[in-house]
Amino acid sequence: MTNGSPDEAFLKAFEDCTLPFTEWRHRAHLKVAYLYLRELPFGDALIKVRKNIQRYNAATNTPEGLERGYHETITVSWMRLIHFALSERGPAASADEFVEREAHVLNKEALLKFYSREQLISWRAKSEFIEPDLAPFPISAKKADSGGTSSTSPHLIRDSSLQNE
Repeated sequence: MTNGSPDEAFLKAFEDCTLPFTEWRHRAHLKVAYLYLRELPFGDALIKVRKNIQRYNAATNTPEGLERGYHETITVSWMRLIHFALSERGPAASADEFVEREAHVLNKEALLKFYSREQLISWRAKSEFIEPDLAPFPISAKKADSGGTSSTSPHLIRDSSLQNE
């Protein structure tokens, strides 16, 4: 990021927990994920987005409920879709430009192409990542993290508690 850019100011406000809560909407979540994925490998970006969303939510007293607060499956799913779009079509000049360019993939209802509402809006999905029940996520053939074999590859993210099922 260019020093003093709008993206840098936005990310700093988010990370400092000074971003106004009224601005912390779907688009802002996507911008944060894009900015981290543009700079970091998938696994590192996921750890950072998870930690900072939870920290921001605590700082803004966001209540935890089934449809409020941090949601692991929704976070990982958006990270996968953004990673796919970034891998397929490359970065944009800004986070806002990326979100506009990818609006067809990143609209708020996009996850319902992959998940039934019942599976996505469940306590299990909120607390741990669950694979889609309707369709698999797309995987880019153009650019895979660490050759597509790393545990930080977006298509290999699994919750360890699911391995015994």
